[in-house]
Parts: sequence; C-alpha cells; structure tokens
Amino acid sequence: MTEQWRRTPTDSAALQDLIDELAGELRRSVALADSSIGRIRSSRHFDDADPARVHSLLHGRASGEVVRHVLDQGVAQWSGPGFTEGLEESGLLPRYCVPLRERGHFLGLLTVIAPGASLPPEAVEAIARATPAIAGRLYADRVLARAERSGEQRLLLSLLDPSPATRAESRMRLLDGGLLPDAPHAVVSVVQLGCSRVPAGRVATALRGALEGLRRTRSAHGAFAVTPNRAVLLQLSDRPLDQEVLREQSARIMAALGTDPAASTAPVIGIGGRQEGLADARASYEQALVAVRAARRLPELKGIGSWEDLGEFAVILQLPDHALNESLLPKPLRALLESGCGQRLETTLRCFLDQAGSVPRTAEALRIHRTSLYYRLRQIQEITGLDLDNGADRITLHLGLRIRELLLSLGTSGDDAGRRQQSAAAGDAPVDRTPGADPRGLRGTKARPGRRVPPQRTYARRDRAERVRGEAA
Repeated sequence: MTEQWRRTPTDSAALQDLIDELAGELRRSVALADSSIGRIRSSRHFDDADPARVHSLLHGRASGEVVRHVLDQGVAQWSGPGFTEGLEESGLLPRYCVPLRERGHFLGLLTVIAPGASLPPEAVEAIARATPAIAGRLYADRVLARAERSGEQRLLLSLLDPSPATRAESRMRLLDGGLLPDAPHAVVSVVQLGCSRVPAGRVATALRGALEGLRRTRSAHGAFAVTPNRAVLLQLSDRPLDQEVLREQSARIMAALGTDPAASTAPVIGIGGRQEGLADARASYEQALVAVRAARRLPELKGIGSWEDLGEFAVILQLPDHALNESLLPKPLRALLESGCGQRLETTLRCFLDQAGSVPRTAEALRIHRTSLYYRLRQIQEITGLDLDNGADRITLHLGLRIRELLLSLGTSGDDAGRRQQSAAAGDAPVDRTPGADPRGLRGTKARPGRRVPPQRTYARRDRAERVRGEAA
C-alpha cells in the first residue's frame, strides 16, 4: 500500500499511538475504520490477520463486499459495542466492534478480530478504557481537517468561478499558500449524485471518503471540494494526465460510492479535458459538466463520461435541457424517419456517414451488396432532397442522427426506443426491379429546388477509384 493512499484526515501520529498502545495491551490486531467503513487505519500485526485485513493493508481500504456486509449489520446505528458476523467467502472473521461517537456524531468504528465471536472480559475492559481517548482524538482530528478543507474548498471553488478576477485571486492564494503547485497540466473531474433522502452531511462524508486518496498520487497532486450531491476534483501534473488513468480513477470512485448507501444514488462522473495549469482549470471544469450530462444520458458510457471522447456530443450536450427535443431534428431527417422504410434507411445513412461516405466499407459493414446500397442511397436522397456528396448536407444529417440518438437515450422520442440501434441484415433491402429502373439507382433522383443531385456515376467513379487504390496497396 502506497503512503499516498494511506493518508486521511484521521492520520495524526497521536491517534496512531493510541491504536498501537491498545493493540499492544490486547496482543491483538486493532483497526480503526472511518464513518464510511471504507478507509482503514491499522495497528501492527499480532499473527491474527485474516484475508480481509491483509486486503485492507494492501489497498488502504476494505473491499466493497466487506463494507456492504458490515454496513448491512447496522453498525452505524449501534448504541454500544457488539460482534459482527464473519463472511467466509471474503475471508472475514468475526469482529468485536465499537461505534465511536462524539457530540452525537458517528465518527467511525474500532474493530478487533475475534474468532468465535468472543473476547476475554479483560480485553473488553481494556477496549472500553481506551475508547474515549480514541474517539476524542478522532473528533479533534476531524475538526482540524474540516477547517483545513473548508479553506482549501473555498479557494478551489473560487478558482472555478466565472469571474476572471476571482479566479486570478484564488490562483495566487493557492500558490502562495503552497496548497497546490503551479504544474503545467490540469484536469477537473466532477462527481454528481442523484437526489437522495440521506442527510447532506452523510452524503458529503461519502464523497470525501471516495476522493480522499486522490489528494496525492504517483502521477498528480490534487484537491477537491464537496457541495451538496456533488464533488469537484482538480488534479495537477508535470506531465499530461493519461485518459486511461483518469478513467481507472473514476471507476475506483464509482466502486467506493457504490458501497456506501448514502452515495449510491445513481452516481455519474464527468472528466474534463486537459488544460494548461491552474489558470485554465475552469475550462476543464466546464467540460467536465458537459461530460457529466453525457454520463447521465448515454447508457453506453456506464456512468463515466470523458470530454476527450464525446465528439459531436460535446457540442449538442451544451444545449439547455428544454431545447433538447424533437424540434432540433432537421426536417429532411424527419421526412426520412417518417417514410415507410425509415428504420432501414436510417441505419444505412448512419453507417454511410460513419464510414465517411465510403461505399465499399459501408456495404461491408452492413453486409449487403453494393447494388442494394446504391438503391438505398438513392431512396435517401429522394426522400430528404439532400445531396450526400455535399459536405454541408452530410453535416446536417450526421448531427441530426446524433441528436436523435441522444433523444432516444433520454426516452423523449416518439419512436420505439428498441428500433434505434437495429442492425441491417444481409439483403434486407431489395434491389429496384421496376422495368427500366437503373439498378445502381441514383439517375433521375429528384432534388429539392435549387439543388443538383449528382448522377450515380459519382459513386461509381469513387467505387472504382477505391478499388484501384486497394489493388495498388
């Protein structure tokens, strides 16, 4: 376990001395868990460690399965000490647990491994004598940490303020106070929770617990601020922060929140883009907010959105919620969707545009003959009145399809959501067999007034050119 993952607001030397002193008297391993039962502070070993203790020592926190098992036994509501049941599949032996409270606040849990769910009377008495001092020290450390955090939090939120003057002053104070380095690379992540009936203080504790380990990592120096149902994490580094590392961090945060009932209400995380140091942190923050909207609205993101991966959604999702409705769909696309073959043609158009207009690649992706593809492209042009060789028309249709995808994910489209991702099977569109019809299909296409739709030879020439290039390669 690295030192940076062990550091928590409860990590004072005096508190560690009290834990070690009790462990020495008992000749048993003692652990102190925070109020989320996640982060663990441990004494030295006394040859009684079980696999669950070894895991917490290696990773700096209990496993999610162990946390859920302990919380399900209601330890946070216990009025006095008691024994928790073991969990064989996680290698967790029974524990003697003492809820630590001060001035009505639940601070954490003092635990001692107790095989057989029993302890000698003299051990119970020793724990009872030590508990008030440990609880008092824990409370004092928490008050001090809260004061330090509040100052850091105010400065961090000011750094992300819309006012340039406020941001400049906050940046100067953060640097002068040594709270953050003036590193050249900055990324802001936002953790957003859904509405919860849990008290705000309990939610804030869960968020702090999930983010505390990211104050300092091997790759970055961080700071975070917690507001009701939201946390903002700023990370600074001498090197550009790797997107994969940021996603892994977000996955760990999600896992930690998932084990805490106070914070398990639909959490999502948005990762902002990489910016140049503290001065541009607000830009990353604004991008993270857009990524949060993407994570909330696009199920395929599984709760974690990254600005760097959003593509055109980065633009669309900056529209206000009330504007995201079917009125945004371009009229030509609506005409296509309302046509008799709208479902099949939509799939074809989406694939054609995603393949940058390449007929061979589109036909291969759809597993249909090129003749069938040409027939579909002719139908699309006839219905929409748009020219698929025109860049502006392609953008119109492509953005329209992305908006439709977003609306379907939100459940705001009138269409059956199950139709939105239908894949085309081979041969699902017949070739036009009408006597005299052009089998390749685009000759005679009707365009809207003022627009000229090119004849089919445009696609034929492109087809031949791509085939020649492929043979030459």
